Amino acid sequence: MSTLTQDQRKELQQALLEQREDLQRHFESSMEDGAPAESLKDSTGELSSYDNHPADAGTETFERSRDLAIDDTLTEEFNQVNEALERMNEGTYGTCVTCGKEIPFERLQAIPYTAYCIDDTPNRNVSNDRPVEEEVMTMPPSGAGEVRQRNAGKFDHAEAWEAVEDYGTSNSPAMAAKRDVKDYDENM
Repeated sequence: MSTLTQDQRKELQQALLEQREDLQRHFESSMEDGAPAESLKDSTGELSSYDNHPADAGTETFERSRDLAIDDTLTEEFNQVNEALERMNEGTYGTCVTCGKEIPFERLQAIPYTAYCIDDTPNRNVSNDRPVEEEVMTMPPSGAGEVRQRNAGKFDHAEAWEAVEDYGTSNSPAMAAKRDVKDYDENM
């Protein structure tokens, strides 16, 4: 039995109902936009991707997987909100489903749909796993890129203008060999 006051229960129930309504609105607006297409080809509306740049397909794939992941997360949250409302009706809301201890009101305010006390919250461990690619990557040679990093953004050539002028200026053809800028300007 929870020791929440009647006002606290009403506050938390209202928060859960608002959260459920927000999630329902999200899913309704998603359905108005159309259900997610089964394939990437269907979602892009393209008959063929041969004429597209590979990065376009990569962007589409990323956007689609991000949207699906968000929907999965929100579906899980929606289910947890409904379960919390069921626990309220049953009278078990506010107690940990694992150990039976009271869940503090402050925790319920922060996460109204939680079914766990802080000690029994699942998936609390942060993984120390590293990407598998790191097993086959080799370190760059010692000192690689140090000079470039130290001089990043600097052009420190003693005859900088002469080095750049060889490529042309805004008022001369870029590939003109041995041209005289004055002569070029007068001919224009």
